[in-house]
Amino acid sequence: MRARCVSLALSLVLVSACGGDPYQVPWSANVDTVHLFALSRPEPNLASAFDFYNRRGRALEAVTTGTQWDLVADEVDGGFRWLPPATLGVSSDAGLATLEGESFDGLARAPDDTVSYESDAPIPIRLDEVYVVRTRRLQGSFTTCNYYGKIEVLETDPLLGIVRFRFDLNPVCNNLDLIPPE
Repeated sequence: MRARCVSLALSLVLVSACGGDPYQVPWSANVDTVHLFALSRPEPNLASAFDFYNRRGRALEAVTTGTQWDLVADEVDGGFRWLPPATLGVSSDAGLATLEGESFDGLARAPDDTVSYESDAPIPIRLDEVYVVRTRRLQGSFTTCNYYGKIEVLETDPLLGIVRFRFDLNPVCNNLDLIPPE
């Protein structure tokens, strides 16, 4: 037992001496561009939902067949909109905050006020706004977490029913920073 205590103490001293935090998640900017098809498109197997944590589009044949997504793109009467899961009857913490007057590159922190995030109503998609996404609850290393990211819509195409956007996501559990530490 004493050997284990000495070993543990030595490990902690070595980690502290190196200036490292064993629980710190290193991250850097990882901006990616994605396109989603409007949910209302008649073709099957088109990615209209997006899973921000796993960074991938998902086809929703029926919205109740899975919950591994955070946001859906849709089009109604030529207007595009974001649909958080709750708007489709799916229980989820995922939500979206619209931040007017912000730039994608300059947006450094997600809102900490939970009422800033719309989770149960459609949100109009606009090219001149930046959005902050709060993901569904996911299991982190020690607890369940929301993850936060930012979205900038680059293009909408009503003819093809496509929304193209760029995004980045902070991979640190419940951390509101949207720009990685230097």
